[in-house]
Amino acid sequence: MAPRSWLLESIALLLFTPLLAAQPQTSRSVPLQTLRADVDMVMVPIVVTDRHGTVVTGLDASRFSVRENRVPRPIAAFSKEEEPCSVGIVLDLSGSMRGKLQDATAAVRAFLAGFNTEDETFLMAVSSRPESLLDFTGDAATLQNRLIAVRAEGSTALVDTVFLALNRMRAARNPRKSLIIVSDGIDNHSRYSKAELLRVVQEQDVAIHTIGIAERPAGRKPIELTEESRGLELMTDLAARSGGLNFTVVNAQDIQPAAVKIGRAIREQYLLAYRPAGERASGQWQSIEVKVAGPQFRAYARKGYYY
Repeated sequence: MAPRSWLLESIALLLFTPLLAAQPQTSRSVPLQTLRADVDMVMVPIVVTDRHGTVVTGLDASRFSVRENRVPRPIAAFSKEEEPCSVGIVLDLSGSMRGKLQDATAAVRAFLAGFNTEDETFLMAVSSRPESLLDFTGDAATLQNRLIAVRAEGSTALVDTVFLALNRMRAARNPRKSLIIVSDGIDNHSRYSKAELLRVVQEQDVAIHTIGIAERPAGRKPIELTEESRGLELMTDLAARSGGLNFTVVNAQDIQPAAVKIGRAIREQYLLAYRPAGERASGQWQSIEVKVAGPQFRAYARKGYYY
């Protein structure tokens, strides 16, 4: 059976069994605690932004709706509490980032400015092969210092590095897990394919937030523009498949605000739970669609899971 750590019947992350038994069709804004393993529930983390990409907080359960396999499901429970998070940072230090390195490290520093003492993070570099620069730590200052000596060189094994980063997230101590990728998205040295990576992304309980750093097109060759376009498309797909935010930036002044918005998205999530409808075949994809009422709002959530 494919990994499905966020399907709560197998990981026991919530418990409101008495409440659910009493009122199975009612959504409630209650803290999510622990779920008994015999209660078949699905938990969905959600980020809501406005039309400017700013994270929206303070909404209640009545604003949300959820469908599984296109079938509407009642929201059984709902939470909007800030919790400690485990975050992996994937920083592209390949040769294609040489002229963008200052902007890329500025994005990481902006995220770390909101780092909390209960959070933890690690740092991995993208180059000719994945490189671990720092294991999980709760010390943001140590990570800041590690950024001082980084250099951009070598080929780009972005897909392989994200694979390894997802594997490392298995050791995270906090249930809220995210990856932040800062890159131009270009990959020319990975063993794994984009399709293989996207399949793994769908199976993991890790939201991937991406900052794609683009260059102005003036004076660039068509092949360079095509390569960059494919790279930025990869960044967009990684975020979309995992329920994360994606920012594509050209101007340096937009990079730090994007990192700050991602930091808020990681810490200020909503969490809803529902019961699936009917029987599900083992190993089959179960699609999820979450909507939030209001034309100015957009909900980001995982697209589904393998049962």
